[in-house]
Amino acid sequence: AGRSHSVATAWQVGERLFEGTVDGVFMVVQIDPGAAGYRLSHGGATLTAAVRQPRVAGLAALMPKKPPPDTSKYLLSPMPGLVLSITAREGSQVVAGEPLVVVDAMKMENVLRAERDGRVRRVHVAPGQSVAVDQVLLEYE
Repeated sequence: AGRSHSVATAWQVGERLFEGTVDGVFMVVQIDPGAAGYRLSHGGATLTAAVRQPRVAGLAALMPKKPPPDTSKYLLSPMPGLVLSITAREGSQVVAGEPLVVVDAMKMENVLRAERDGRVRRVHVAPGQSVAVDQVLLEYE
C-alpha cells in the first residue's frame, strides 16, 4: 500500500494526453498504451506503468528478477543492415575506439568501433552479410 494522492482531471481511459492536477500541481502527461499497461511521459522523464488484475499483480510480485545478459564480450549490431567491411581479425589485439566493422543501414555507412581494449576471439559475420539489430558481429576473449 502506497501513499495516496489527490488527483483532479477530466481524463478518460483511451485519451493520449492527461491534463490535470496531482496534489495541487498542474501537469500534462503523454500516455502511450503498451502491451501490459501504459508508458507515461512528462518533463523528459518516462515511466512504464503495468496494469494487472489483483491476482496477476500478486503473482508478478513473486517472480524473480532476471538480470540483463552480460554483452561486454560482444560487439552487437546497433541496427539492421548489410556488413560492408570487417577490419578485425580473429586473434588480433584491438584498442578502444578502433574501427572494427562497417555496416550499411539505409544508405549510410556506420563505423562500429571497439568499446574497450581486448583480443578478438571470433568474428561471426562476413562482408555482404545482412544483420539484424543486436546480432553478434564479433566476440572478445
